Amino acid sequence: MQFGIDVLLHDGKLRNKLTGRRLALLGHPASLTATGQHSMDALIDAGLPLRAAFGPQHGMRGDKQDNMVESETYVDPVHQIPVYSLYGEVRRPTPEMMAAFDVLLVDLQDIGTRIYTYVSTLTYLLEACAAFGKTLIVLDRPNPAGRPIEGTILEPGFESFVGTAPLIMRHGLTMAEIARWYVAEKRLDIDLEVVAMQGYEITAAPGYGWPVFQRPWINPSPNAASVNMARCFPGTVLFEGTTLSEGRGTTVPLELIGAPDIDARKVLQQMHQLQPGWLEGALIRPCFFEPTFHKHQGRLCSGLQIHTDYTGYDPARFKPYRLAALILKAIRQLYPDYPIWRHFVYEYEHERLAIDLLTGGQFLRDWVDDPTAQPSDLAERLNRDEQAWQEIRAAHLIYPPADV
Repeated sequence: MQFGIDVLLHDGKLRNKLTGRRLALLGHPASLTATGQHSMDALIDAGLPLRAAFGPQHGMRGDKQDNMVESETYVDPVHQIPVYSLYGEVRRPTPEMMAAFDVLLVDLQDIGTRIYTYVSTLTYLLEACAAFGKTLIVLDRPNPAGRPIEGTILEPGFESFVGTAPLIMRHGLTMAEIARWYVAEKRLDIDLEVVAMQGYEITAAPGYGWPVFQRPWINPSPNAASVNMARCFPGTVLFEGTTLSEGRGTTVPLELIGAPDIDARKVLQQMHQLQPGWLEGALIRPCFFEPTFHKHQGRLCSGLQIHTDYTGYDPARFKPYRLAALILKAIRQLYPDYPIWRHFVYEYEHERLAIDLLTGGQFLRDWVDDPTAQPSDLAERLNRDEQAWQEIRAAHLIYPPADV
């Protein structure tokens, strides 16, 4: 198969359409061709000289380790073009930045979850290109989480940099499909083009979204270390808004959850009593880990690790959002006074709780804290939003089938 960048590089007609136009690239460390060359270098080598580039959170070429670690605008030392930071002094491009190009090529590897800020950066640039009369071309890449849908749709009033529009948590779209949806959702007057992947089977085993054995996994951000992480992320990311460790500071961040003052074995037992069906499709096992940085640094944590990287993985049955919710509910029942919710500045938001920004509303937090609320109550809300999103996204899909 070929990713969008590879299709462009091998299609002379597509390249000729860009000749004579001022080009810019939005990319990051995973913006690589099939041969492992960075897209910035490959485009220039192919006779498509870039006038500018843009880097999202974590930077164009480097890896800023944590959230809210900003990148600076700089001049690329090899190509001598400006690389504008969209995660520093600004998160939306300035008029000066927009004046540098006619066509913006977007080559970002997403991981299939609403709160991943590359989605937010894409939406901001769609709006800017519409406002300034620029062309935006998405060089499409796989969604490693595939087609499954899960979670709640972002509620009005809960927009932030981890949710700019009414997108569901696990959306089941590629970046090009997100762009098509967002343009329709916001009724943007924009020249949007897509260079679709060739030979991409988004529901095919064994990758179920990622072309395993065909393309290596390259971290799109420092803590997106594996396809397993991408599959788990729609659930494990919720723990960024809690006092529990999401595994940052370990070799498997966002693949395990824990804290020094819980007994994960009891938590797992409680989860099986509450709703065993929400643990299906993956292996959930008790473990111990000691973060070298971030939450609970240097302390032994009792936790749970999630494994989808084995033959027992079933993408239709694995529900990471429900799994995460069940972990939180079990902890609340076992430890009623446990200070689950973390109060801190999250992605430049000073007032609203991080957990509410992550979930796109208060529903999950209220459900966890309500001693009378049952799994069926959460399931009712999730099922309603998931059915609604299934219908919303249908018109914007590029790669059939979409029956998962």
